[in-house]
Amino acid sequence: MTSSSSVAIAPEALRDTLAAALGDKALRFVVRLGEVTVFVSPAHYLEAMRILRDAPGCQFEQLIDLCGVDYSTYRDGAWEGARYAAVSHLLSLSLNQRVRVKVFCPDDDLPVLPSVNALWNSANWFEREAFDLFGIVFEGHEDLRRILTDYGFIGHPFRKDFPLSGHVEMRYDSELRRVVYQPVTIEPREVTPRIIREDNYGGLH
Repeated sequence: MTSSSSVAIAPEALRDTLAAALGDKALRFVVRLGEVTVFVSPAHYLEAMRILRDAPGCQFEQLIDLCGVDYSTYRDGAWEGARYAAVSHLLSLSLNQRVRVKVFCPDDDLPVLPSVNALWNSANWFEREAFDLFGIVFEGHEDLRRILTDYGFIGHPFRKDFPLSGHVEMRYDSELRRVVYQPVTIEPREVTPRIIREDNYGGLH
């Protein structure tokens, strides 16, 4: 027999429950493809996440993902909002429901958000990844350092303006007998694929 708690709530009903719990800490809600997304301001982000974890009807015990997003080229550059955002996915095992939380960094030049690592320890590596790849600083994180790129890496490779070749390259110097870093020596170039215009190519008609 299936218990009532295992039946997923309709997204519109979940939106209403979350709206009542969050109050003015929620900027807006979007229901699309059966999923609920709540937008919160950076000033209320930490408290909103605490409510989503603890409030009756919410009870999102698990943070299953957190990633950074760079909107600078979104819709071919027509985006007019803040550049960087953090997007989290929360799961309630007890109530069988999910929610996506989106918060934009208030400063494009120095994107900073509060850390939620004290609420969910799974945020530890996720926030480090968003810092490493997008340069989003999570205030209150006790060990915010790179996690995917090398120690000597310069820049944040998932930013839309980061060059494909990077800024520095690494090589082993046989005279110094150690690895050294130097500016990239690869000339940027555009590779145009060869177009075959032969008639009946490959036996095709």
